[in-house]
Amino acid sequence: MTGTGAGGERCTPLTASVGARRASADRSGRHAGGLPTVEEVSAGGVVIRPAVSGFEVAIIARYNRGGRLEWCLPKGHPEGPEDHASAAVREVEEETGISGSVLTSLGSIEYWFTVPTHRVHKTVHHFLLEAVGGELTTENDPDHEAVDVAWVALDQLERRLSFPNERRIVTTARQVIDDTL
Repeated sequence: MTGTGAGGERCTPLTASVGARRASADRSGRHAGGLPTVEEVSAGGVVIRPAVSGFEVAIIARYNRGGRLEWCLPKGHPEGPEDHASAAVREVEEETGISGSVLTSLGSIEYWFTVPTHRVHKTVHHFLLEAVGGELTTENDPDHEAVDVAWVALDQLERRLSFPNERRIVTTARQVIDDTL
């Protein structure tokens, strides 16, 4: 079943329901369910180094709010006037101990989650970085979120990462690497 939306665009049941959710928020950011929505932005990346066979990527482990260990790409919030690329370089170094140099943007992912007081709409900007120095450590993570860090072969990464949207970023990184490196 399809119809036409308010702006004349074609709607499917999925896009209509997404539009209904968007329309349910009033100007204060509150949704029909009563929780306010907060927008968050982070930046991070896929930091690579040459390996015997291909490349390795530095990833971190952290515990989620439910106490489950998750392996993920390093990321965090920009500080002050910091742009996304600079924030990605800083966050990768803080969370992994590895200094990186930005090679290119890998795009952004968005997701939603809820905490007791509000809903969060998060956008994460990802970059492909080349490791230029440092040693693996979580000791410099100011938030102490990272509990472990590891180099993982690029071809093993999709099995190791906890989140499908980060696995898609790795697929993009792999395409860029295959095309340019």
